[in-house]
Amino acid sequence: MGVKSTVDRIKPYEVSMEIEVDPSQVEKAVDQAYRRLVKQVDIPGFRKGRAPRFILEKHLGKEALYREAAEIIIPQAFEEAVAKHSLEPLTRPQIEILKLAKGEPLVFKATVEVKPEVQLGPYKGIELEKPEPRVTEEEVGEYLKMLQEHHALFENVEEDPAREGDMVTISFKGKVEGKELPQLQEENYTVQIGSGRLIPGFEEQLVGARLGETRTVKLIFPGDYPRQELAGKEATFTVTIKAIKRKKLPPLDDEFAKEVSEWETLEELREDIRKRLLKRREEEIEAALRQLAISKVAASSSVEVPPALVEEQLRRRWRDLEHNLRVRQIEVQEFLQASGKTIEDLLAEWRPGAELDAKTELVLETIAKAENIQVEEKELEEEIARSASMLGRKPEELKENPDYLFLLKYDIMIKKAIDFIMAHANIVPMKEGSSDAADVHKEAEG
Repeated sequence: MGVKSTVDRIKPYEVSMEIEVDPSQVEKAVDQAYRRLVKQVDIPGFRKGRAPRFILEKHLGKEALYREAAEIIIPQAFEEAVAKHSLEPLTRPQIEILKLAKGEPLVFKATVEVKPEVQLGPYKGIELEKPEPRVTEEEVGEYLKMLQEHHALFENVEEDPAREGDMVTISFKGKVEGKELPQLQEENYTVQIGSGRLIPGFEEQLVGARLGETRTVKLIFPGDYPRQELAGKEATFTVTIKAIKRKKLPPLDDEFAKEVSEWETLEELREDIRKRLLKRREEEIEAALRQLAISKVAASSSVEVPPALVEEQLRRRWRDLEHNLRVRQIEVQEFLQASGKTIEDLLAEWRPGAELDAKTELVLETIAKAENIQVEEKELEEEIARSASMLGRKPEELKENPDYLFLLKYDIMIKKAIDFIMAHANIVPMKEGSSDAADVHKEAEG
């Protein structure tokens, strides 16, 4: 295009470029501007789009034509200058026109946030202490107990009063300030005492009730109760016990093993549980070591993180929160009210983690470039197929979205950078009292 440019680095992540476009290119852009504007402007005596250029210039002024030409030419010139200096913009540039006149070059200044240079710390041969994966008998027993609970049966109770853990079916009517409210009435509602599904204080007052009994339950709605018209108010419920069912655990024996698994004996089931728990522990330790490796490499590297990348990390966290609340059918305002926080409070809490995440991604991206880590077409195809299967969509649909493909390719590259770090790490058995021990165990438990 005939573009000259110079770069002045204002900050590690911000540059100011002075860009000059050749006069001949400017005049071509002015011709384009004329053809664009003449179709938009009504000029007396001429059909739209037919007025000669000198008439349009008289009608709008030459400055209008040159301003339109600048809008045409600046994006192209900016992209060319960015490519020439190998910059990666993170924000839209702020443009200031310095010179724009007939027969003269167009000169403008573009200020923009860019990806900064990263001073990498050691990332090959970092030492990682790996704990020996272990599974205790207590853990095997806890897993068996979970299976036992999962296969428990609830049997009707006729004589005994209700107690914590029982499943009760109730009908109730509630009053607030002496007035019965339709939203506080329910027929044949089933709840497990102690589950915490009902208003605090409700389930506890059902303990000791017998089948067919009607009793009065009094409580105060929490101050953060979602229905504002009830929050903080006292309520009286008339509750009738329609059914009581008590959990009966199956005995842990060979018959239980046959029923819940492919194994013939309880001992075989125990051994299978032990192996599965050990495999899971190994996977957890591996994931924890990866996270520790990433943390060590990021901590030893130096980079000034651009605000634009921090803001993007905050937007990701906000999208994740909205998604999780939507799955749980909770409104954002309801969540904020219950947590006693504002959006600003959450963003302030998240910011340190967002800054660290942004730094970590910059470091891993730099390692990928330094080691010429590429994403193969086969890898991309496999990941598209996997994602499509998870989302219940066709791979072709995902391929039609260039933004999705870009992010997917980027994620694969980052994963391969972590794989590279792990492949070149010096992994040794963990020593007692090691400084890494707490980090690995905490991450594995998480």
